[in-house]
Amino acid sequence: MRHWLLFIGIITALSVSDAAAAQTVTTPSEPGLPKRPGTCVFTHIKSVEERLSDGNNQWVAGSGSAVALTNGGYQVSYDQLPEVDSAHSGDRVMMCLVALPTDCPTGDDRGKVYTTTDLRTMKSWTLPDSEHECGGA
Repeated sequence: MRHWLLFIGIITALSVSDAAAAQTVTTPSEPGLPKRPGTCVFTHIKSVEERLSDGNNQWVAGSGSAVALTNGGYQVSYDQLPEVDSAHSGDRVMMCLVALPTDCPTGDDRGKVYTTTDLRTMKSWTLPDSEHECGGA
């Protein structure tokens, strides 16, 4: 019986220490953006934003949703998306590249489309990395 209680105590201690460690562990280096359609990376929400800000660095409410990720990713929409708006800074997400732009001028790689899933809310959104595709305004 004593061995059984010791075993339960060890498992409980490991569970508690794993939970505490999970709250404090940070990714040593971000994975970068997925490079090929169909590939995904895990990263975190850096900030949830509106699409536009005024001249005083204040967000313009209702101007569309935008999200910045700690791996350098950015997604933006002219629409206000509740899925994005419910995300919080620090949320762990899975970001997958779903489409690449084609026939782009040299050096203009705007228009990549990503599907991102917030692992806290389990809500997903599919948005481009820019308001305009390559070669656009």
